[in-house]
Amino acid sequence: MRKLVSSNRPWEDQVGYSRAIRVGPVIEIGLTSPSAPDGTILHAGDVYKQTVECLKIVADALEEAGASFDDVIKTNIMMLDTTKWADAGRAHAEFLGHVRPALSFIGVSGFFDPLIELEVEVTAYIENDN
Repeated sequence: MRKLVSSNRPWEDQVGYSRAIRVGPVIEIGLTSPSAPDGTILHAGDVYKQTVECLKIVADALEEAGASFDDVIKTNIMMLDTTKWADAGRAHAEFLGHVRPALSFIGVSGFFDPLIELEVEVTAYIENDN
């Protein structure tokens, strides 16, 4: 089984990718930016709110793929400024604290839009994939 999931952001068709892909019990959600459906970047300068926005998009993708945050096994948060990890971590804990997946904060030099402070990607595994 191979299922493609879109978040209907404008650059998905332009670049040729899916927000998420499910192959059997594994779901990979690519780097997710804090954007509105029209591509507008939300909450410029606010790491906490941008993390929340990314995780809301991730939640929608997980649901469409037949999963939930309970199935997440790994989270990567790519950040411009990793000294703000606690702000991103607070949002992560609100969505995933009960699951406690593996987590990495990774510093990057930039994103495709200068208003983006961070992007989030996750891996999920559905243990009882019937």
